Amino acid sequence: MYIKFNLNNQWRRLMLMLVCLLEFPFTGTAVASEGGQISAVDARGKTLLLAQRAERVISLAPSITELLFSAGAGHAIVGAVDFSDYPAAAVTIPRVGSYANFDYEAIVKLKPDLIIGWQSGNPAEKIAHLERLGLRVFLIEPRRLDDLIHSVRTFARVAGNEGQAQASIEAFKQIIAPWQNRPKRAAPVRVFYQIWHQPLMTLNKQHLFNELLETCGGQNVFADLAPLAPKIDIEAVLKANPDIIIASGMDTARPQWLDQWQQWPQLTAVKNGHLFFIPPDLLQRQSLRAAEGIQQLCLAIEKVAH
Repeated sequence: MYIKFNLNNQWRRLMLMLVCLLEFPFTGTAVASEGGQISAVDARGKTLLLAQRAERVISLAPSITELLFSAGAGHAIVGAVDFSDYPAAAVTIPRVGSYANFDYEAIVKLKPDLIIGWQSGNPAEKIAHLERLGLRVFLIEPRRLDDLIHSVRTFARVAGNEGQAQASIEAFKQIIAPWQNRPKRAAPVRVFYQIWHQPLMTLNKQHLFNELLETCGGQNVFADLAPLAPKIDIEAVLKANPDIIIASGMDTARPQWLDQWQQWPQLTAVKNGHLFFIPPDLLQRQSLRAAEGIQQLCLAIEKVAH
């Protein structure tokens, strides 16, 4: 289920997507049981100890909300931030503000025994304030497909259902395995992935998207640019001359600006009609729906390759 957004909400959603592109190193999570306690290490290297599974969890990112549901912990979520819109059950969860501006009073009233945050998205000073209030905060920062799997396993141990989590992981692996196991292309398809139009923006090789793209036999024409979400100009795209242009925009609707590339018929992607739209939540949101993103991305690239 998706929600239609007004212009103000569209800008907030754009900023939500862009903030995940900030360059932070990922520290994998690890979970163990110690003397009946549940022990987990978060993206900061900080150890969380729980006497039992968390029963009241607050999610500070839409992607975390999705991962919690995948881990069989949806029932434990008592609060979530704006745009936590998937799965459908997430829409009715009480809101605690945005990913960048928490409502501390609302959070405290919900009496969480665990808050799960997003290291590169949630402001560090706001996370620190939650901890000063005596609240337990666990941070994640998935950047690879394996990181998504580790996050689901971690959430299952600390708050969810390990059987359901394993089923989610197996379904995820089953979808991506055929694409991962395909022979490498002799010549990869050169791809320009456009995340926004004003300013014109793309992603570099540090983002999760790049692994999805390489899985499909694609090559990011702007992989080596910095920062993680570099601003570029039309001249750079004309010079790169990609085989395919893929755009995401903000929601499930194809952005009108994708077809503005028709103004440059000399581009190989335009000349061959290789302009594709894939919903951003499937390529940019750090959840198991990345498997759907791989499917759509690979099918688009297959059309170009043949």
